[in-house]
Amino acid sequence: MGMTLTEKILARKSRKKCVIPGDTVLADVDVLMTHDVCGPGTIGIMKKEFGDDARVWRSDGVVVIPDHYIFTADAKSNRNVDSLRSFAREQDLRYFYDVGNGNGDQWRYNTAAGPLKAQFGCSYAGVCHVVLAEKGHTRPGEILIGTDSHTCTAGAFGQFATGVGNTDAAFVMGTGKILLRVPRTLLFHLEGALPPGVMAKDLILHIIGEIGFDGATYQAMEFCGPGLSCLSMEERMTIANMGVEAGGKNAIFAVDDVTCEYVDRQMREHGVDVNYDVLESDSDAGYAHKFHISLDTIEPTVALHPNPGNRSLARECGDIAIDRAYIGSCTGGKLEDFLAFAHTLGDRQASVETFGVPATVDVVRKLKETPLGNTTVWDRLCDAGVIMTENAGCAACLGGPTDTFGRVNRELTCISTTNRNFPGRMGHADARIHLASPRTVAASAIAGHIADPRDYM
Repeated sequence: MGMTLTEKILARKSRKKCVIPGDTVLADVDVLMTHDVCGPGTIGIMKKEFGDDARVWRSDGVVVIPDHYIFTADAKSNRNVDSLRSFAREQDLRYFYDVGNGNGDQWRYNTAAGPLKAQFGCSYAGVCHVVLAEKGHTRPGEILIGTDSHTCTAGAFGQFATGVGNTDAAFVMGTGKILLRVPRTLLFHLEGALPPGVMAKDLILHIIGEIGFDGATYQAMEFCGPGLSCLSMEERMTIANMGVEAGGKNAIFAVDDVTCEYVDRQMREHGVDVNYDVLESDSDAGYAHKFHISLDTIEPTVALHPNPGNRSLARECGDIAIDRAYIGSCTGGKLEDFLAFAHTLGDRQASVETFGVPATVDVVRKLKETPLGNTTVWDRLCDAGVIMTENAGCAACLGGPTDTFGRVNRELTCISTTNRNFPGRMGHADARIHLASPRTVAASAIAGHIADPRDYM
């Protein structure tokens, strides 16, 4: 029997001819990503186990991106970022995307060999999973490990990507290897195209509703089929990002021309010189289950409080009033997310408190440059009453310090483009969070209750 895409990557990276689900492999890691929440703990464990003078296995293999609690006056959060800066200096890491020194200044330094490359030490705020893609670190056929559950986002690029805890990450940091159990694979064969008003977020919420928020526990979710052609890379990232919300070990997409064009462009633009391999699932690969999905049948979908599997259709939720709308995060703060939100909003006003947090500073820049009528997307959103911030990052998606932008700190009902709606996720434990696509969030912001975006097209 042949191998699935996930099995092929794990076999190649562990130098085996073949693997089957249940095998344990010691695999070579291409990229380890960490951020300001888990980075200091990972570094501490590495030094404890490998020695205070230990070096990372490859200075260009570790990517450090502060993003969770970066724009806050909280001293402990600031201390975490300072810890990452110190480690990056000590290890001469090539890829450290700093957010400034707290005074709005860029933090830079020179090594004995001279200034480090442009990526290092320059202020480039953003959510780690989107920054990884923008900067050319997500590549087909590779293994990317991150200290964040939504590291599975990178599976959109035909890469095995998964989140781990600090101990596993410390082992990777010191050795460049990770011990993994080969997961079974669920296949999602996509046909047709998404109808107008429907987005990738609706598709993945539909899937999670079908299989349950634990329906893919420690399994790979593989997406393939002719329906991929209607999904941009950013839309594929949205789907892969939420694989973990079904319990998935990883989510992974078949590689096509759209994938390679994006990856090659980002690598070229940011000076990443790496050869990658495009792998494909074998025609006789074995799957735990196969799902055939006609994209034409997908409707605007909402995950109601209190978990991502509590699925309902937007058109059935008109009686659910909202206090707040939120667009942002690694799932819903990308450029295409904001463009869809803005086009659904049109010339209308938000009737409830609405926050917008771009995923990266590049998204901020493009929103300010992209025309919309006689203004820009950014200005149109501000004119519509959306409270926008230039401080790209995770913001309210994980609650955080009380001064985190957009944090839900009261007993509110919020509709959000984020990826997780367990109690307390965005702040107050009694807040009710409903997940939806950018279009559905925009329609709901206009209506003051959950609304079907097709009614606002």
